[in-house]
Amino acid sequence: MTNRKRKRFVAGAICPKCKALDTIMLYFENNVEKLQCVQCDYQEVQTEKQVDSAKRQNESVIGVFKPE
Repeated sequence: MTNRKRKRFVAGAICPKCKALDTIMLYFENNVEKLQCVQCDYQEVQTEKQVDSAKRQNESVIGVFKPE
């Protein structure tokens, strides 16, 4: 059985290296988020902690639920 990685293209993303539009794909490998450009092979790696902190910056908290 082969270990297949699910790769998704990021719509509207521009490669920081070659500036190509819609060439960035996102995938997870060993619980690490990776970005790769299919045109110039640019790669970027983010740990789960970096991903969580980036997601948290755009969130707003309405309230905190504390069960008794």
